[in-house]
Amino acid sequence: MSVADLALQRNKYKHLSDDEWRWFLQQVEGRERTADKLPYFATIEDWWYPVRLSCEQCSSELTAKYKASLLSAVSRQYSALLDLTGGYGVDTYFLSEYFAHTDYVEQNAELCRIAEHNFKKPTPTLPKGKEITIHNCTAEEFLHRTPYTVHPYSLIFLDPARRDSHGSKVFRLEDCTPNVVELLPTLLAHGKRLMIKLSPMLDLTQAVKALSQESWDIHIVSVKNEVKEVLLLSHHPSEVVSQTITAIDLSRPEQVFVFTREEERDCLLESGECKLGEYLYEPNAAILKAGAYKLAGKRFGLRKLDVNTHLYCSDTFVENFPGRVWQIKNEGMKGERMKGEQANVICRNYPLTPEALKKKLHLKDGGTTYIIGCRVNGKPTVLYAERLS
Repeated sequence: MSVADLALQRNKYKHLSDDEWRWFLQQVEGRERTADKLPYFATIEDWWYPVRLSCEQCSSELTAKYKASLLSAVSRQYSALLDLTGGYGVDTYFLSEYFAHTDYVEQNAELCRIAEHNFKKPTPTLPKGKEITIHNCTAEEFLHRTPYTVHPYSLIFLDPARRDSHGSKVFRLEDCTPNVVELLPTLLAHGKRLMIKLSPMLDLTQAVKALSQESWDIHIVSVKNEVKEVLLLSHHPSEVVSQTITAIDLSRPEQVFVFTREEERDCLLESGECKLGEYLYEPNAAILKAGAYKLAGKRFGLRKLDVNTHLYCSDTFVENFPGRVWQIKNEGMKGERMKGEQANVICRNYPLTPEALKKKLHLKDGGTTYIIGCRVNGKPTVLYAERLS
């Protein structure tokens, strides 16, 4: 029974007060909405769920475990974690596996109440629950009232809210809450390393520039070719700075592409016109968000169709490319030959939108055929292709 249908059965639960009834519906809806996103929580008895918005905005189990894996790869000797933007606590929960103690900070009292309950739930690996202290206050209040000596926290994690006081979306790190740019000196005094989760909508270049007094490794995290998170991880004071960019898609099998800004900047494309090959490649969304426009093709020995077209081609099939691959069946197809057929239409650096091109070619949505509008050597071109991977 859906939550909507269950809500109509109020008369069957007269023994519940209105508040108890709303809480009951919230728990049913929360479990239903997060079953795929947070499967592990669904296995824990009497796990509490927050309101819908908190469930929608929280990290997935998959991306939270990826954050934790970054700590595992560096060291297992961490002592204390500070999560200054606790929220529903998904990231707190999985990150805390690597720390002897965790401080969870959240200004919403109801989320704190839920976290207090959930973090003490016994699990197969933690029969007594987690060592997490709840603090119901803002990040600024916690930092102001918490004395420090030298880096008492091994890691400080922040996921700044991307909306202003009027509920409108913001696109600069300085406009998020808390203001990480303003707090950076204080954060660096309290913690050895910082991990900041950003929205894919934020201007990454601007954000890194605003945090220029610290060096960062960047992780672009996508799932099923959709970018979910951008992570900034500062370097430990004793580490040699590498400043790598990792573009990863967590779908199975994982696709990982690691590079530096210098590698992309110094990557040279072959001069002259691109000879269109039999196979067509498009890097996954994480790589494109990361800005590896030249290097993604260069590493796999591919030819770029055009300077501003982030598609590549080859004469022979290249395995394990981190993205989509098609086999080109024809070039420059005429609209009258396609009329009434089904196809998936994609446009990259092309004068028409996918919808306009579909209308021009009299196509219907669906099927296994792909029509790809793009520029090849500066010329608008339409490719007919079959998806391989």
